[in-house]
Amino acid sequence: AKSAGLADGMARLTLQAPCVYPVLQYAASRPLREQMYRASATRSSEIGDARFDNSEVIEKIVALRDEEAKLLGFEHYAALSLVPKMADSAQQVLDFIRDMARRARPFAERDYAELAEFAARELGIETLESWDVSYASEKLREARYAFSDEAVRQYFPEHRVLAGLFRVVEQIYAVKIVAGNASAWHADVRYFEVCDAASGDRIGEFYFDLYARENKRGGAWADTARARRVSRGTLQTPVAYMTCNFPSPVGGKPALFSHDDVITLFHEFGHGLHLLLTAVGTYGVSGFGHVEWDAVELPSQFMENYCWEWDVLSHMTEHVDSGEPLPREMFDKMLAAKNFQAGMAVARQMEYALLDMRLHTESLTVNRETLLRVLTEVRDEVAVVKPPAFNRMPWSFSHIFAGGYAAGYYSYKWAEVLSADAFGRFEEEGILSAVAGAAFRNEVLARGGSRDAMTNFVAFRGRKPTVDALLRHNGMIAS
Repeated sequence: AKSAGLADGMARLTLQAPCVYPVLQYAASRPLREQMYRASATRSSEIGDARFDNSEVIEKIVALRDEEAKLLGFEHYAALSLVPKMADSAQQVLDFIRDMARRARPFAERDYAELAEFAARELGIETLESWDVSYASEKLREARYAFSDEAVRQYFPEHRVLAGLFRVVEQIYAVKIVAGNASAWHADVRYFEVCDAASGDRIGEFYFDLYARENKRGGAWADTARARRVSRGTLQTPVAYMTCNFPSPVGGKPALFSHDDVITLFHEFGHGLHLLLTAVGTYGVSGFGHVEWDAVELPSQFMENYCWEWDVLSHMTEHVDSGEPLPREMFDKMLAAKNFQAGMAVARQMEYALLDMRLHTESLTVNRETLLRVLTEVRDEVAVVKPPAFNRMPWSFSHIFAGGYAAGYYSYKWAEVLSADAFGRFEEEGILSAVAGAAFRNEVLARGGSRDAMTNFVAFRGRKPTVDALLRHNGMIAS
């Protein structure tokens, strides 16, 4: 507010996501929530500031994509988009989306009915509007599970988390991770070597850049600094880096991670293992090079599953003051809250995915009128929480219009199907099974892009993937 020249004591709210979502989730003022929701839902459209109306931009983008596809001999843009992906056809993707929506619907309807009843009984909100959903959900979550993210954070000091992560990786993949010394781009960056547990030979190296700092790009990601390759008979081992933006140590105490931070760390390390444990010697194909777009998240999302296993978490917690491990009672509350409103979340994802595929498979002149028509049809088909008529979500749907996910938004959920099903083998044989680990390493991680992802998965799992494990993990199996 001060930087905008407003009076002392005032607050300035923006339409950036880190501001919008907390207001909708925590603001007790219903008029403020409605004002923020309306402004956010209509931004970049004809209802908002005309200078930022994306209608013509969207029309041009979709038309040019269709023209590109036709010039290259494809029926529509979705067919072109799916060439570097795991899915065989647009129809296969559409069937997957509609199947997931159908399976999620009864759970989403139950979630919404519970929320509406709670909002009326406890919050005095007789008619639940879109700007009430996040607020009422947060209140219901607090009432039902009664634990604080901040309280959980005290049990996850960095040194214990890293030790727990390395324990999992070393046991299932037969490697040894050791700290080393190497020059780096910042004093906070740490360097490690990955060695074969039996021979001691170095397999690769990686850097951890885990703390947030000024002028550092936000988010979390992993990439290769040096790819594995064999050139003129000489092996070049891979070097990876994994970057996060966690809180740094304060006041002489270690850095403390939230459980979401722990999940992010395991996720990025999964990407790192894809780069480090590759056995391919051809540049551009080793690591996750040339891996299909909708399969590249398999190793990373696979690792997230370990963050919900007591036999793993119990070895990586230690209260920063008392030294006590995470109480099982608190873990049980975390586990119970894991699938809170999972049905509603899946239904919303499928709404966005179906809109994406319809826009890129149907012969449409995508102007404002057709976009609204398709949006209405999609919501009528799969949505459980129906937004108000003024909602203009597609006008700011940057994933498909500016973020590389055109005819690919479904891949978020497809990668979860793969990772949950792959983890299912570990649930059957032991979550730290060295046998299953060797198979996953040899048939998935080691292969890079040298073999198609479905072949990799079938070689590891013995069959094609099914959605059953994901539905079970999300608590969406009918009892």
